[in-house]
Amino acid sequence: MILPIVAYGDPVLRKKAKDITSEYPKLDELITNMWETMYNAHGVGLAAPQVGLPIRMFMVDTTPFADDDELTEAEQKQLDGFKKVFINAKIEEESGKEWDFNEGCLSIPDIREDVKRKPEITITYLDEDFKEHTETFDGLLARVIQHEYDHIEGILFTDKLSSLRKRLLKSRLEKISKGKIDVDYRMRFPNIKKGR
Repeated sequence: MILPIVAYGDPVLRKKAKDITSEYPKLDELITNMWETMYNAHGVGLAAPQVGLPIRMFMVDTTPFADDDELTEAEQKQLDGFKKVFINAKIEEESGKEWDFNEGCLSIPDIREDVKRKPEITITYLDEDFKEHTETFDGLLARVIQHEYDHIEGILFTDKLSSLRKRLLKSRLEKISKGKIDVDYRMRFPNIKKGR
């Protein structure tokens, strides 16, 4: 089932999400629905807060990036078929020299900005079978994970922009929160004016 994606301005996107246990109700169904929602919106990642749930879960499928000709063959190989669910994730370490990359977000349609992030992360997480993993990722893979991880920490990519960029984007962000935007996937807008 395709779920509506929560738009910028909804308080759930600002909450620090809570850990869950394997007893979480209908978790398998939620994971299936989130994959379907993400693919329907042509995303490469989706976090539970983006479908209105303040829980520490996100998923990533970087396969679409594998076709990017600007990437090295090794990078393309790393991204192709990388598909994972991250539950109760915790980034243990971020390292390296920050680099810029143009990011967008399904909750903030039509806005893309260059965001600085460190190139390497070590993250501990549970997979959908609640097996624990600690892994190190780098490059674009690390970036996609960092972006989704920020969602479970209540952080949006626009928070990482300069105060000037934030001011310039303010009215566009307000329009998104009011639903004054064309999107080709289901969304839920926090500040939409209800008709009389």
